[in-house]
Amino acid sequence: MTHQPASYVVQMTNDTDEPQNSPDKMNLFSDMTIRKGFIRKVFFILTFQLMITLGIICLFIFCIPIKTWVLLNPWFTYILIPALFVLIIILACFEDARCKVPENFFLLFIFTLVEGMLLGSISVFYHAEELMWAVGGTSLVTWGLILLAQQTKFDFTSLSANLWVLLLVLILYGTLYSLMRTYWLRLIFAALGTLFFSVYLVLDIQLMLGRSYQYALSPEEYVFAALNLYLDITNIFVFILELISTER
Repeated sequence: MTHQPASYVVQMTNDTDEPQNSPDKMNLFSDMTIRKGFIRKVFFILTFQLMITLGIICLFIFCIPIKTWVLLNPWFTYILIPALFVLIIILACFEDARCKVPENFFLLFIFTLVEGMLLGSISVFYHAEELMWAVGGTSLVTWGLILLAQQTKFDFTSLSANLWVLLLVLILYGTLYSLMRTYWLRLIFAALGTLFFSVYLVLDIQLMLGRSYQYALSPEEYVFAALNLYLDITNIFVFILELISTER
C-alpha cells in the first residue's frame, strides 16, 4: 500500500480593501446617527421647557392679581417644593417613568409646570429689571458653557464624585445664610451656587454628547438628559438672580 500526500488548494488575492458596507462601519454610522438624533431631541425638549417656564414667570410678574395672590399666600410656594421633589424622584429613579412613551412626556410636562410655577412664585419678590438681567446673564452663561463642553478636552464627568464636596459646602453656606442673612454670606452663597450648577451643566452636556468621556447617557434617556439640563439652567438662573438682586 502506498500513501499519497494530501494536497491543499490555497487561494490568495491582493485585494485587501475593506468592503464599504462592512458591519463595523455600518454600526459606527448608525451610532453617530442615533447620537445626533438624541442630541436634537434633547435640545428640542429643553427649548420647549424653557419657553413654558419663561411664559409662566412673565404671567406671575405682569399679571397683578396673580402676583398679589402669591404674595398674600406664601403657602403656595411651600407646597410646590415637595411636589417638585416627588416628580424628580419619579423621573430619576423609575426607568419606565422616563423611558416609556407617552408617560415620560406627560410627567416631564407636569414637572415643567410645577417648576415654572415655583420660579414664578419666587420671581414675584424681585423687580422686573432684575429678572431681565438674570435671564440675560443665564443665557450668556448657558451658551458659553455649551461651547466649553463641546470644545474642551477635559473630562468633567470624572469630577462627579468631587462635586459632592462642593454640594456639601453649598448646603453649609445655605444653612448659614438662612440663619445669618448678611450681605457677604448672600454673595458667597449665590456665587457658590452659580459655580456648582455651571460645572454640573458642562458635566451633563458631556454625558449627553457621549464621546470619549468616562460616562455617557444612553440615547433612550432623552427625557432624563433634558431634565438634567433644565434643572441646571433654572438653578443657575435662581443663583444669578440672587447674586445681582438687592438685599431682601
